[in-house]
Amino acid sequence: MTLSTKIKLYAKQEIDFRKDVILQDDSNGKGAYIKEWNLDIPKPSDKQLQALENEAVEYERIQGIRSQRANSYPSIQDQLDMLYWDKVNGTDNWLKSIESVKLKYPK
Repeated sequence: MTLSTKIKLYAKQEIDFRKDVILQDDSNGKGAYIKEWNLDIPKPSDKQLQALENEAVEYERIQGIRSQRANSYPSIQDQLDMLYWDKVNGTDNWLKSIESVKLKYPK
């Protein structure tokens, strides 16, 4: 899992990775590390970050599903149009449309 995800979970707040926390990867095979820590909370230890591994895996899995769903749903304009015509015609096309995406990308 990405270091940035573990940091977000540790900090329990939105992180600006351009100023709050600066990550660096020296391309030496050791991966990314925290170059600068500019938050008002203590910098996490490697052990604390490693403890977040499972939570980070699940977080990134859910974020991937949310992204896939967002790209698959009809536009808001199309959804509103479906809802209107469902009301007029007594159909449930909007619900079927949303359910099909949720079934295709289950959590």
